[in-house]
Amino acid sequence: MTVGVGAPFVLSQGANPAIIGALAMTAGYCGTLLTPMAANFNIVPAAILEMKDEYGVIKTQIPVALTMFVIHIIVALLLAF
Repeated sequence: MTVGVGAPFVLSQGANPAIIGALAMTAGYCGTLLTPMAANFNIVPAAILEMKDEYGVIKTQIPVALTMFVIHIIVALLLAF
């Protein structure tokens, strides 16, 4: 999503392609941490660990994902433009 939709939009605004490319490779990780669609990363570990809350893994990862999201925005604003 980031490379296909976000990068062309940001690059058309005059951003540095090298910085945006590096950020785009790791930006998808923020969303993966928060979605049950990424079952291998979120739902399967909950089943293997026999957790009571099926979404416990996702809830635990929320602070990390939101922190990474904010850091990506700050780095893009400081270094890419």
